[in-house]
Amino acid sequence: MCHPTRNGEMSSLVGRARLYLGHAEGRLVNRLDRETSGVVLIARHVDAASELGKLVASGAVQKHYWAIVHGHVAETELVIDAPLGKDERSIVAIKDCVRSDGAQAKTKVTVRSRFTRDETAFTWLDVAPESGRKHQIRIHLAHIGHSIVGDKIYGSDDQIYLRFIDGTLTPEDEAMLMVPNHLLHARAVSFSWRGRGATFDAEADASFRSFLEPR
Repeated sequence: MCHPTRNGEMSSLVGRARLYLGHAEGRLVNRLDRETSGVVLIARHVDAASELGKLVASGAVQKHYWAIVHGHVAETELVIDAPLGKDERSIVAIKDCVRSDGAQAKTKVTVRSRFTRDETAFTWLDVAPESGRKHQIRIHLAHIGHSIVGDKIYGSDDQIYLRFIDGTLTPEDEAMLMVPNHLLHARAVSFSWRGRGATFDAEADASFRSFLEPR
């Protein structure tokens, strides 16, 4: 979890960062969805967090993700330009969707490779969101018919998310998900700040990499 919970400082990334820094000024500059792995920016002090937060809000920070999705994406490169807003048809309170009256959102997608695993088609993607809407990448990829492997909300059945929260996932749910956490990874973040350019990157974990191995 990125943010503190009732379970104490060690239950969250920012809580652990503050323990490491030895003070309570550590701040998250960006955050990731619950199951997304990868780069999170943490400022040591409040002033730096404020500056970097404004930089992120201005769109001057470039974010690059990896995703593994269901099916073979036909186009090598594409731009998904589709506004996002609350999904009023879903019982899942945090679920959003593409809707004409939503907030502007644009995502660039590039195919890294198409592969087959257990006779099922998948695609490994580079994804660069040009805006920062909630669940943007997950919604956009599902919108074009290629949901992220393991996505409990934007996959084929959003009721899986409710069973996950309740701790009542069935063996059938787990088989459908294929992996414990969805396969979306924040690969790199780049920006210029205080006269210098900076790039922070993170390798995907073993579960992501192993899914790319042929079976």
